[in-house]
Amino acid sequence: MTLKTTLTAVAAALAVTTGLAAVPALADHHMEKKAEANIVQTAMSTGVHNTLVAAVKAAGLVDTLSSPGPFTVFAPTDTAFAKLPAGTVGTLVKPENKGTLTTILTYHAVAGKVTAADLVALIKKHGGSATLTTVSGGKLTARLSGETIIITDAKGGATAVTQADVMTSNGVVHVTDGVFLPA
Repeated sequence: MTLKTTLTAVAAALAVTTGLAAVPALADHHMEKKAEANIVQTAMSTGVHNTLVAAVKAAGLVDTLSSPGPFTVFAPTDTAFAKLPAGTVGTLVKPENKGTLTTILTYHAVAGKVTAADLVALIKKHGGSATLTTVSGGKLTARLSGETIIITDAKGGATAVTQADVMTSNGVVHVTDGVFLPA
């Protein structure tokens, strides 16, 4: 595990346990060096994305999210998944629900590498909100609340980016405090 990966995991854990962003919502300039770990390896190393990793495995998306990409992934923490109604995750990871799970997970991914600075620029360019098309074909809306990026899903749920710009070898991860739900 690299020092950067360790620091990222610690920062994410602090953000989750304190309820406060442990790092600025915008780019962390200490993470500019090219990362060695891919998106899946990075998620596995944080200690706060265990549910996401289990879901990615159940959906058969490990190879896809380990491929060259690039991808932008909005990664809900274990705490975010725990906010869903009781039994939701257990039901989704069953083999018979693989299609639904895949749709939900790909609704958290955008093709290409979209950094926090890119998101802020798009939000400003489009008068206060920017629409992102996900890998599943769904839409997410990004806005700013102060300096925090807020993503609104198709169901109207607003989720904060609690840690932006976790750079990986095949894209970027933005840690979120909620799970996006497609229409």
